[in-house]
Amino acid sequence: MVDFPSSRNDASESTPVASISFTQQACDSPEEAVRLWFFNPQKTLPLVIEANQSISNAADWATRRKDAIEAVLQRHGAILFRGFPLATPSDFEAFAEAMSPGLYGQYGDLPKKEEGKNIYRSTPYPEQKMILFHNESSHLASWPRKQWFFCELPSQTGGATPLVDTREMVRRMPKELAEKFDRTGLQYIRTFNEGFDVDWREFFKTEDRAEVEARCRAAGTDFTWFEDGTLQTRTFCHAIVRHPVTGERVFFNQVQLHHPSSLGTAMHDDLINIFGADRLPRNVLYGDGMPIEDEVMGLISELYETCAVRFPWQRGDVVMLDNMLAAHARDPYTGPRKIVVAMGQMMSRDALEAGTELAS
Repeated sequence: MVDFPSSRNDASESTPVASISFTQQACDSPEEAVRLWFFNPQKTLPLVIEANQSISNAADWATRRKDAIEAVLQRHGAILFRGFPLATPSDFEAFAEAMSPGLYGQYGDLPKKEEGKNIYRSTPYPEQKMILFHNESSHLASWPRKQWFFCELPSQTGGATPLVDTREMVRRMPKELAEKFDRTGLQYIRTFNEGFDVDWREFFKTEDRAEVEARCRAAGTDFTWFEDGTLQTRTFCHAIVRHPVTGERVFFNQVQLHHPSSLGTAMHDDLINIFGADRLPRNVLYGDGMPIEDEVMGLISELYETCAVRFPWQRGDVVMLDNMLAAHARDPYTGPRKIVVAMGQMMSRDALEAGTELAS
């Protein structure tokens, strides 16, 4: 048993944490201590693990503490590693791989990062716009249980990655609304309008329609080809699920990110004029096909902000998420910003419903 002691952090926005023990096989020398603290005393994520200068190899450090990191992640849902010797995207990839061997390299929604094998650049979305709260790939048949973000270059202003505990979302939600989400689930509609969003060929990594159709059928996704060759998919997913390890109920979805109300009135009207109401790039309904009311989405947005924790990125920071316990977003920003993404430990909807922890 090795203790990772915390000490009082001089920064006024942080809160120190009582000593937490990490169980591991390897022994640490006293000078390799890290300190643990929170940004917000009222929130338990992210847990900050801050290293001192004695740690020379971050991947080796993480390899020897893999089980301890996993246990802490299940408790808090998100960890921020700060002060570790991580100078390049390659360093980051090795660090993430040490914690979760076999990073996922077939993600269609993000561009690959040139300096790595299974890492990605962050979502190419206008910097003046917020990317709303979501759990990565929760609208698909499979998703990463773990996700990492590496700060290669922080923006000049803004650009935080707000985090939300999805267990807290369920606890704070009106009981009747939670029951409705639980009962009906969600129906996601995605239309791959060429030139507006990622093309279906790029997303599925193929130009073969038959292969796309076979993959949609295997995933339980309905699909339609329009006359101009545009693909539209419809996927039924749960809105609230139980975490496969902790058994806790979590608000696991992309309802805020997909709902038309998130676009704002002007953009929503523009998209309808361009594509038509039935071919919006993204939409989400209750699972029974009924529209989700704007006032419900207003409440969901308020809950996300109530639960959110924000912190300024520092160069070399790594955030590790349990993608089912923590939702994330991205604030608007100015100046160059480089965040690198990794994903691992894929989970399927079928495996979750069958009570199996991991997808094969």
